[in-house]
Amino acid sequence: MPIVFAQAIDPVASGLVASVPQPGGNITGFALYEFTIAAQWVGLLKQIAPNITRVAVIYSPATPGVTGHLPMIEAAARIHGVEISSYSVRDDAEVEQAIETLAREPDGGLIPLPSTLIATHREFIISLATRYRLPIVYAYRYYPANGALASYGADNIDGYRRAADYVDRILKGEKPGDLPVQFPTKYQLVINLKTAKALGLTIAPSLLATADEVME
Repeated sequence: MPIVFAQAIDPVASGLVASVPQPGGNITGFALYEFTIAAQWVGLLKQIAPNITRVAVIYSPATPGVTGHLPMIEAAARIHGVEISSYSVRDDAEVEQAIETLAREPDGGLIPLPSTLIATHREFIISLATRYRLPIVYAYRYYPANGALASYGADNIDGYRRAADYVDRILKGEKPGDLPVQFPTKYQLVINLKTAKALGLTIAPSLLATADEVME
């Protein structure tokens, strides 16, 4: 039975397909992002909160391939003069410990890497960041919608729309293994202006002008 995925993290490393241009077998689809996007998260944090000198990255070790973001984040951190600490977290207690460690010194920021665990615990993560006045940049809109500072990432609903086209093509006779895995084409910058004001941050009008959505 042909399979079309709409939200995969590193489909090659996770074993879903043999390669991006030639998936082979009976599976193809759409990836959530390319790892290079992680560099943008560091740059966005520095652009919104220039005083940041330290960034904590929290991630779930149970998510295949998610650590592929780390080299991109570390390279961007060197460019922006930011110190990176990464924390593998499995539950609320480890999330809290990582954020409290970051908050012991000033000028910190937070980047949670996308995963089911991080998404499930997002309200807890945001509540801790609010308590310690830590700016967060994430991959998806639902973080600033829940009170985080900003997000930059793909429109993940668009992946489902595009997957429908692949389903149509397969039903008309094309083979999944001949349809290349595709990456997002639409990206969204979302800024929560209310949170920025609560953190004492002034967002540059030029950045606000480029945002796809500004939450007030």
